[in-house]
Amino acid sequence: MTPLRGLAAAPEPPVPSAVTLADVRAAAARIQGAVLRTPTLPADAVSRATGARVFLKLDNLQATGAFKERGAANRIALLSPRERAAGVIAMSAGNHAQAVARHAALAGIAATIVMPKFTPATKVVRTEGWGACVVLHGETLAEAAAHAHELALRDGLTFIHPYDDPAVIAGQGTLALEMLEDAPGIEALILPVGGGGMLAGCAAAARELRPAMPIFGVEVEGYPAMAQRLAGQPVVVGGPTIAEGIAVRDVGEAPLALIRRLGLEVLVVPERAVEQAIALLAEGAKVVAEGAGAAGVAALLAFPERFAGNAVGTVVCGGNIDARILANVLLRNLLRDGRILRLHLDIPDRPGVLADIAMRVAAAGGNVIEVSHQRLFAAPSVQSAELELMIEVRDTAQGNAIVAALEAAQYAVRRG
Repeated sequence: MTPLRGLAAAPEPPVPSAVTLADVRAAAARIQGAVLRTPTLPADAVSRATGARVFLKLDNLQATGAFKERGAANRIALLSPRERAAGVIAMSAGNHAQAVARHAALAGIAATIVMPKFTPATKVVRTEGWGACVVLHGETLAEAAAHAHELALRDGLTFIHPYDDPAVIAGQGTLALEMLEDAPGIEALILPVGGGGMLAGCAAAARELRPAMPIFGVEVEGYPAMAQRLAGQPVVVGGPTIAEGIAVRDVGEAPLALIRRLGLEVLVVPERAVEQAIALLAEGAKVVAEGAGAAGVAALLAFPERFAGNAVGTVVCGGNIDARILANVLLRNLLRDGRILRLHLDIPDRPGVLADIAMRVAAAGGNVIEVSHQRLFAAPSVQSAELELMIEVRDTAQGNAIVAALEAAQYAVRRG
């Protein structure tokens, strides 16, 4: 193995923790058949883009589209007969909601899911589709969580936390167990961090199996709560992010303690890297990932020097991305890569000009995909018009050739 750059050696002996490899193995046996054993596959396109030898664990293929089923299934399997009769409750606006709803339904247990009022209707419908009773309450996740705890006390329900629960942590750790069994050549792990349950469970298993193997968490720059807690800094998070699945303010105390004892490093990646990772997975690996699910690949793109030449395993932990958002990400990436050219031209308002421009673009190999032609208000003169073109090109060089061809014909061209 090529030594990972900038990394201190991991401790050789296993570090004791509240969750152990034995707990993860027991969870794996418990959830077998209820949760899909997803494949771990080499990703050539991602490897070429990052310089590492990348293996992807495709937990976006779970029935609910995310890894959260592992922890939910394990926790529900451990309920006592009294707890099963009373039912369970959870708070979530995303993947945990569907995971709890599904596995409660499979076990014949009543489930209540509290979601904030702003939760998109599609997520509410999907959660109800698994048989759960959805309660919309509060403007924030914190308000929804408080109401869920109130209902749990009032009705005697078992609250299933999305990450601050040893049984949930052990269930999430089965992901690393499978990954290392299916791809034993992996030399390092990169795992997304929200509340910390997945990183803690996977690290607990991997550290006992491979004591010297480097293990990294990854957060998005707007929500680096785990990195801040590990550094002893006040938690300052906020702002819009495409990685909403790991946009957490309050990390789990149990995962934090375990991650701290194991001495793990959490990398923080920019928002742009997450968008690039989503596009790379979709175009290169033919894998649909939500923002949180692409965070591991984002770390490889943001820190290529740390992992170049090494066999790195990461997980596509979720694929529940809105189709419109995915389309926007792909288009933004085409613009950044120079594969879509956006041009503004002030043109004379006379017959044949549009045809002349279209012919020059076509002669240079461009494909016009959108045209906006404004005469009345945007043009600087009544004798002229403003033309906006969106042109599909192979690369930046072809885009430059199209601009040069238009300028050679005396058109004033601005890139937009």
